[in-house]
Amino acid sequence: MRAWSRPWHGRMKYVLFPPGAPVGGSPLIDWDVRHVRFLNDIQPAYDLTYDDVFMVPSRSAVGSRQAVDLGSPDGTGTTIPLVVANMTAIAGRRMAETMARRGGLVVIPQDIPIDVVTEVVSWVKSRHLVLDTPIVLSPHQTVADALALLPKRSHNAGVVVDADYRPVGVVTDQDLSGVDRFTQLEVVMSRDLLLLDAGIDPREAFNILDAANRRYAPAVDAEGRLAGILTRKGALRATLYTPAVDADGKLRIAAAVGINGDVAGKAKQLLDAGVDTLVIDTAHGHQESMISAVRTVRALDPQVPIVAGNIVSAEGVRDLIEAGADIIKVGVGPGAMCTTRMMTGVGRPQFSAVLECAAEAKKHGKHVWADGGVRHPRDVAMALAAGASNVMVGSWFAGTYESPGDLQQDANGRLYKESFGMASARAVRNRTSEESSYDRARKGLFEEGISTSRMFLDPARPGVEDLVDSIIAGVRSSCTYAGAGSLEEFAEKAIVGIQSAAGYAEGMPLHASWS
Repeated sequence: MRAWSRPWHGRMKYVLFPPGAPVGGSPLIDWDVRHVRFLNDIQPAYDLTYDDVFMVPSRSAVGSRQAVDLGSPDGTGTTIPLVVANMTAIAGRRMAETMARRGGLVVIPQDIPIDVVTEVVSWVKSRHLVLDTPIVLSPHQTVADALALLPKRSHNAGVVVDADYRPVGVVTDQDLSGVDRFTQLEVVMSRDLLLLDAGIDPREAFNILDAANRRYAPAVDAEGRLAGILTRKGALRATLYTPAVDADGKLRIAAAVGINGDVAGKAKQLLDAGVDTLVIDTAHGHQESMISAVRTVRALDPQVPIVAGNIVSAEGVRDLIEAGADIIKVGVGPGAMCTTRMMTGVGRPQFSAVLECAAEAKKHGKHVWADGGVRHPRDVAMALAAGASNVMVGSWFAGTYESPGDLQQDANGRLYKESFGMASARAVRNRTSEESSYDRARKGLFEEGISTSRMFLDPARPGVEDLVDSIIAGVRSSCTYAGAGSLEEFAEKAIVGIQSAAGYAEGMPLHASWS
């Protein structure tokens, strides 16, 4: 591998050539240190994953983690750099509401019927910016009804209302334990209510809940009708996060469309439904059908960002941007549910893919999303250091209360949800349900994803907000270590080193058992 350097606008520019490339030939990667800088100016001789790299701390004037602006510059309106991938087992209405309230974005999958997507978009945009959507029950519903609904929300509480939608009680799993399932809720509900005003300041709400030693409380409007529910953690988070909202102050949501069929018709329906970002998605994004689909959607003159992918090369970035994409989705094969690399040998280590594609997109004034391969908060930070404007998360969020699946329990009592890849036989069956049995059977032979996987809830972080807290805390700290006050500064100032497997292992904490 051959590299040379020369002064460039007062700084050094490094250009990496593939082995055997002639002098004056096309470089493999064209870096300048304003995008990323490798420790000791060492340029990698091979592609890198997130595990292969680390970040070196720099002199910093950023005094507080909370002073870091994590808003994305890519036009999607996210205030934290997290996008939930368009996977059926992960991206639903509850996930969309919760993530947008904390500043992220959810992409509704392309295999969801348009009438359902329209209803979901309307529902999410009608949600409160601070209060969580409550589980609403009537006094005459049964314990069995409540038990079926409580696992749908991380606050694990149901609000019992009267005919005028005024709260008359609350129930939790503790109230329902050891009770006959046909018992009506008015018998077991707690009537000792602490009610909050729906417009209360979150800090004041936290203080009230803390003083009363309450974990949660229903919030009511001026007429005393139920408006939502607020937990102590929810009130605290409302002071730490800024919701991702549109021009009308409503929560943002994205949706995906495939590259086959009536692309223009489906895209127009999604735009009419009010989606804030449109994602054109396929596993192999650097193909003529994708380029045609992007051009078709761009011709609609959408007033929202167009995301297209997936690709892993600078050439793919250029072609999709030329076709009309604003954001390029980067990643082939790094996902936890994806078997593409093992089935086909196709893909690319994700850090290098994001690094090259982000540098190319920046030349054109565009951006990239890093899609897949993140398993720890550090991976999200490294993707952002490589230049991503947002990082997509999939399977990591599958084992949470907010993912669409039903909560199940294994033989050892551990809670889990089922997840599956979007190229798996299960996903293919969902997308081709209206085709003939013969065509469905043919397509079912060529899946490249895992059809069923148990994603266990982490007892310490069972809700997606718990995971977001952990990820964002890590990203904020990474920015302060780099001396960066924003994501753009972070990509410019991060100094990245290359490590051995032993170096990566050295950074992992020991899980010792103490007696």
